[in-house]
Formats: sequence, C-alpha cells, structure tokens
Amino acid sequence: MRSPLIALLLGSLLIAGCKRNEAKGQTGSGTGSTVHTEGNDTEREQARFDAERHPEKVIEALGIKPGSKVADVGAGSGLLTVHLARAVKPNGKVVATDIDEGVLELMQSRLQAAGLADYVDRKVVEADTPGLEKNEYDAILLAEVDHYFSDPVTWLRTAAQSLKPGGRLVISNRIHHRAKSIAAATKAGLKTVSESTPVPSHFIAVFMVPEGTK
Repeated sequence: MRSPLIALLLGSLLIAGCKRNEAKGQTGSGTGSTVHTEGNDTEREQARFDAERHPEKVIEALGIKPGSKVADVGAGSGLLTVHLARAVKPNGKVVATDIDEGVLELMQSRLQAAGLADYVDRKVVEADTPGLEKNEYDAILLAEVDHYFSDPVTWLRTAAQSLKPGGRLVISNRIHHRAKSIAAATKAGLKTVSESTPVPSHFIAVFMVPEGTK
C-alpha cells in the first residue's frame, strides 16, 4: 500500500503532466488526444475574427468584384486580406501594405494555406505615406489603422490620388475613433457616401473623391 505522502507526490506529478500537455495544445477528444498545430491555431483565429467582425460587410462597402484592384492598408497578418483576395479573384489584385515586413510574412502563410497567395502583392511602406501608385485602385481599405497617422488629413488626401474615377476609400475602425476619422476624411476633401455599424464595436465609413476635384 502506498503511503499518503507517496500518493500525494504521484498525484502532483500527474497534474503537472496534464498541465504540460494543455500548454502544448493537447486536448482530449474522446477518441484520443489531438495536437493543435499552428495551422489549426490560424484557422481558429480566422474563424473567431470572421464571427466577430463580419468581414463580408467590409467587402460590400468596398464595392469590389472579380477583376478589381484594391489596397489593404496596414494589412497585418491578413485576417481581412484573405476576404479581399477571394472577392477579386481570378483576375484581380490585392496590394497589402504594412510598415512591418514580419507581419506580412505571417500574412503570406495565411494566404498560402487558403490558396490565395497569387492574388496578393505585399508591400512594405513608410508609416506616414500610402506608398500607392496614382489612379490605380478601385478601392482602398484602412482597417483599424488611420488613427496611427501623425497627419491623417495629408495621408488621406495623398491616398485619394491613387483611386480610379469612382473609386472608394473605406475606413473601418473602433467606434471611439469614428468622429476623428470622419473629420479627417472631410478635411481631406473626400465625400461621405455611407456609414454603418455592422458590429457594435466598429464602424464602416465609405468615401469617394467628388467629381471634378482630382
């Protein structure tokens, strides 16, 4: 018979082992344990983002379709980029920009896993310049990024030059940034087309360049 002390030690070791397994992402499934790989983590992250943010509303606001060219400003790890790529394929293009090459590498992995890498070009840009070609884009998306600009009015005015006639610039951000975002776009000479709050935490604002002002 084991002594109470030995039993206590064995129990502690068993608990520690279970915690190590949990830390490695191992969980019981009823038919054995499953190790959650990085790929599975990415899929869960994407699914959670899609459920919380309703990216289809952003696609609708952008007005993009197969063949469109769209800029994803501050694309980060590509949670929205994958949706843009699906919307413009098979003959469109997404230009995904960020100041951090490392997060664009993460985005590339996400795109490859989704079979969408061929529809996206990555571009490292400076923090306060769009870095986009003039008169090239059907739409420009700024998702949770415009509040980082030191001079958002100048940034937006410059970015507007990259839109084709009739192109859209869409800002999506948290509600508490809404007033400043709208004000900056207005000062930059952009016309508000629509506003919406598809989820309580975020707004979507659509802007265009007024005819005859470019």
